[in-house]
Amino acid sequence: MLSLTTLLIILAVTIIAGLAFYAGRLLQLVAAQKKAQQAAELAKHQGLLVSDNKALESVLLITRAMREEQCDFSEGCWRISVLLSSLKTIDATTLPFKNIFAFYEGIKDLAILDERKKLPKKQRMQQDLKRMKLESSLNLGITEELVELEQYVREKIAENKQ
Repeated sequence: MLSLTTLLIILAVTIIAGLAFYAGRLLQLVAAQKKAQQAAELAKHQGLLVSDNKALESVLLITRAMREEQCDFSEGCWRISVLLSSLKTIDATTLPFKNIFAFYEGIKDLAILDERKKLPKKQRMQQDLKRMKLESSLNLGITEELVELEQYVREKIAENKQ
């Protein structure tokens, strides 16, 4: 018959083996969870890049239209600023297109569409004058930034597709 010491050793080895198996299983679960989390983050990031690329394609289109004088600066700067601010993977406040953003900041509170039509003629003219003065003062800077912006957007689109 087995001695008490032998039985205790067998029991201890069995308990340790069970705990080792359990620890190994927990490590496998943690590794699987980490892998799934990384895959989910990658999928989310890819989705954000797709969304950003759509916005960047629109910025590119507007930029070209502005450079070809098919879109006036006030509408173009408005649209570009809103699109750049909507990007999920790029912080628009760090972008170097200060004149475009300054023009948007200067006109964003002006009335448009039906709101504009409801304004008295004098107030409409005052807003037009403000818009024209601002455009005149920022025109050269915006024109230069459009070239830089087009290049920047092309690079970002190519980078996001990799």
